[in-house]
Amino acid sequence: MSSLFRHVALIGKYPASVAGGGSGTPRAALEDIAQFLVAQGCEVAIERETAAHAGVHDHPSLDVPAIGRACDLCLVVGGDGTMLGIGRQLAAYNIPLIGINQGRLGFITDIPLDDWRAVLPPMLRGEHEEDCRRLMHARVIREGECVYEALAMNDVVVNRGATSGMVELRVEVDGHFVANQRSDGLIVASPTGSTAYALSAGGPLLHPSNPGWVLVPIAPHTLSNRPIVLNDAGEVTIELVAGRDASANFDMQSLASLLHGDRVTVCRSQHQVRFLHPRGWSYFDTLRAKLHWYGGGT
Repeated sequence: MSSLFRHVALIGKYPASVAGGGSGTPRAALEDIAQFLVAQGCEVAIERETAAHAGVHDHPSLDVPAIGRACDLCLVVGGDGTMLGIGRQLAAYNIPLIGINQGRLGFITDIPLDDWRAVLPPMLRGEHEEDCRRLMHARVIREGECVYEALAMNDVVVNRGATSGMVELRVEVDGHFVANQRSDGLIVASPTGSTAYALSAGGPLLHPSNPGWVLVPIAPHTLSNRPIVLNDAGEVTIELVAGRDASANFDMQSLASLLHGDRVTVCRSQHQVRFLHPRGWSYFDTLRAKLHWYGGGT
């Protein structure tokens, strides 16, 4: 057996309308990758929803908790959104993830779909870089009770309703009052999320090795309200003082409606996501490629 990984799960997220079997379809990609893994001596399982949507039924299907308990590697075929969703669910199981990019940007699903045949064999033999990303744990507190909680890999965002005006937010860090701000909202982003919504809102890029977060106001009424980098060992609290139809979003994949006086607290989770990258991977190579930075000499 040439692979160090015995039991490998394949995960994707595909609409049923594209689940046919032609070349280039999600089904074809999954079947090709599964056959390759079997040839490497791996036992292959397909995530249950992936199997149903893509129509892949040649291998056992497992739900996500079963994958966490039984598998020692997960290959995610899709975009960064797919990786965010599965990364949060599998973080508690400490299973490493490899991302094969079928999306657009691919900051955390970094292997191009056309390259997996060349890239995967050495990675399965142990020739890879490991990159761990700490999750955020957020809670919505209403009248002293937690009414909602979620994990986030990218960001926690408190923002105004689609048709309403600005919100007023009271911000505290470790119980210390920072400021009240009027804006369209506020982003608490991890280093992973610093290349997502926070970047669009004018925030800085944080290298993944930094144990920090960035606090980024969205269209603040006072222009001196600027992004600030915080240590992730503390707790950020955001209280909704005024504004209609406000909500808290977690990786833009789950949402909680907010009432006046609700407090959104964000602290460092005990869980982290383990990414495996090809040997020689560099975060700066990713930034240069995805953000189209000038490389010089060409």
